[in-house]
Amino acid sequence: MQLELVVCRCGEDLAWTRNVPRGLPLTVYDKTPGPGAPWPGAVRLPNVGREAHAWFHHLVERYASLAAWTVFAQGRPFDHAPDLHSVLRRLASEQPPAEDFLWLGFLWETDDARGRPTFVHWSKNPERRELDLAGFFHRLWGEPAPGLVRYVGGGQFAVSREAAWRRPREFYRRARAVAAEFPDAAHAFERVWDRVFLAPPLDPALFGPSGLRRLKPVKPKGTPLVL
Repeated sequence: MQLELVVCRCGEDLAWTRNVPRGLPLTVYDKTPGPGAPWPGAVRLPNVGREAHAWFHHLVERYASLAAWTVFAQGRPFDHAPDLHSVLRRLASEQPPAEDFLWLGFLWETDDARGRPTFVHWSKNPERRELDLAGFFHRLWGEPAPGLVRYVGGGQFAVSREAAWRRPREFYRRARAVAAEFPDAAHAFERVWDRVFLAPPLDPALFGPSGLRRLKPVKPKGTPLVL
């Protein structure tokens, strides 16, 4: 299967990309600030919009020449998708999946239109600011935000060319501008990548009463987590 790996870097060591399947095309978008040289062979992008801006840049500039499947991964992907290498091997060696959009990650989460509880209580949001999903939906789609959004944390996924082509290039051009300009846009996009590609939403029945689901055990600080 024709497959491409697209990585957004902001200073991370990408030595892990040497262990991807042999011959797998790799495109790196480098947002590392400062005057230093980007990662060898990388495309330099302004440090705005986090990974969402890079993903939309790729979808705009490569729209007519997208690979049959593209995997979009952060510079340090394993915090959210520890099985990324095995996913890449599987996608490169097997028949295309039945689905045309695949979330990559193990932590399924639920948020509301103001980013509660996940964004507001996120450890990297000490100010406890809210996420303006209502304004984001109005800006991107001209419609109100749903009461709840269900997603897989990390903003990483695999998408088929056919799924990407459900939207016109102009949509991705507009989304790239939103990613660069709207406050916390990357976190808003993290919650709606399935909607971006018009893929079926995650089944609410698969989430627990808390709106959270872990697909594998996690051991923070060496302590087993009881699921």
